[in-house]
Amino acid sequence: MEAVRVRFAPSPTGYLHIGGARTALYDWLLARKTGGQFILRIEDTDRNRLVADAVQDIKESLRWLGLDWDEGPDAGGDAGPYFQSERLAIYQKYATQLVQAGKAYYCFCTPERLEEMRKKQEEAGQPSGYDRHCRELPAEEVERKLAAGDKYVIRFKVPLTGQTKVRDELRGEMVFDHQTLDDFVILKSDGFPTYHLASVVDDHLMGITHVIRGEEWIVSLPRHFLLYAAFGWNPPVFIHLPIFLAPDGKGKLSKRHGATGVREFREKGYLPEALVNFLLLLGWHPPTDQELFTLDQAVEAFSVDRLNTSPVNFSLDKLDWYNGIYIRKLSHEELAKRALPFLQKDGLLPDPCPPEQFAYLVRLMPLVQERIKLLSEISNAVGYFLREEIDPPAPELLVGKKGTAGEIADILGKVGAVLNQIDDFSEENLERVLRALAEELQLKPGQIFMPVRVAVTGQTATPGLFELLAALGKKKVLQRLWQAVTVLQGA
Repeated sequence: MEAVRVRFAPSPTGYLHIGGARTALYDWLLARKTGGQFILRIEDTDRNRLVADAVQDIKESLRWLGLDWDEGPDAGGDAGPYFQSERLAIYQKYATQLVQAGKAYYCFCTPERLEEMRKKQEEAGQPSGYDRHCRELPAEEVERKLAAGDKYVIRFKVPLTGQTKVRDELRGEMVFDHQTLDDFVILKSDGFPTYHLASVVDDHLMGITHVIRGEEWIVSLPRHFLLYAAFGWNPPVFIHLPIFLAPDGKGKLSKRHGATGVREFREKGYLPEALVNFLLLLGWHPPTDQELFTLDQAVEAFSVDRLNTSPVNFSLDKLDWYNGIYIRKLSHEELAKRALPFLQKDGLLPDPCPPEQFAYLVRLMPLVQERIKLLSEISNAVGYFLREEIDPPAPELLVGKKGTAGEIADILGKVGAVLNQIDDFSEENLERVLRALAEELQLKPGQIFMPVRVAVTGQTATPGLFELLAALGKKKVLQRLWQAVTVLQGA
């Protein structure tokens, strides 16, 4: 395939959506596969819905995913500006050009008239759409209204008869009757373009060869093809991606099903490698049964002809599976680096983190690396290591299903006395000492190990007892054992 120019063109009316992230990923892969260019364009013409920090979020999220752009904000390029709000004169020029060519017209209808028109159409059971009231206004009347400063929009003149044939690379040719289309607005009364005009003009001027976007935009395709034809331009290749279904397969994925933004997944503790791998296979199938892909491997394997058209289920279970795999692939030091911000957010480590405390964190990673699926679980997994004190475990948790408070207090007291006498707090020595104590007391090892585990961590599910005791250190272990004994004695 020849080198392509693709664009990811989000609207900053919200943070980067997971569906947009998949589109950006496929754009990026196609560009890298062909040695082409990936362009970031910000479509910020919907001024009423702009979110102040959305552009920053979009850029940060793309970078976090590993998707760099060749042209666009922060990168520059010869086809800029890359914010549509900075290109208004360009759109106004081309809209006026269509008017002069007789392919568009000034519409002076007031919002009140348009609302009344819609009500009448609704009452009559007719499809809603502009009634072309201003399409054939005499030139003298148009000039008079313009000179008087009457507000107007510019509408495209859709042919009254015939059909427009469009093509989607995945779905083939589709045919739309012109009678189903109204004369749509291309330039609004505030001088800003609609999506239809802006995207067509920008894609042409920026030399875009392939447009990848969600299938919800298929309904816009005939309008865009009509605009390309009106300008005498060749349209790019269009590829419309399937929608995401909710995890239960019933309906489109929405916020009521949980996280839908890249930022949310990042804050929940997903790794970018896992999210990219997950998104890659939501709409594209590889030529083999390979499930794990680095970005470089994805570039090598990616091809447009393996994209799907069927809606895909957004399974968080599958994403969690990927995340667990990628967490286990990290080195202990790298896992500590990625976990550190979550621990700092929860107040378990300072920011900046002193080298000796980070070294201790690295030491803890082998104990929990197999146990966590999300980085956000790290505070619960290692919190009792990092806190000087923990909340006293409840007596019933310490006692468990067998024994009494007095019996467990006696056991923990004897464990504390034995551990207080040793200087070698290594895993091997701790195991030897505690197993010997169980034999001396004629108890099964578990009758000692579980109360000790709960006493020093406050939890019943932890890493191996001897590893965690060694990592906690003698001071914390003894302090928490005595605290547990006190709790049991007061029960």
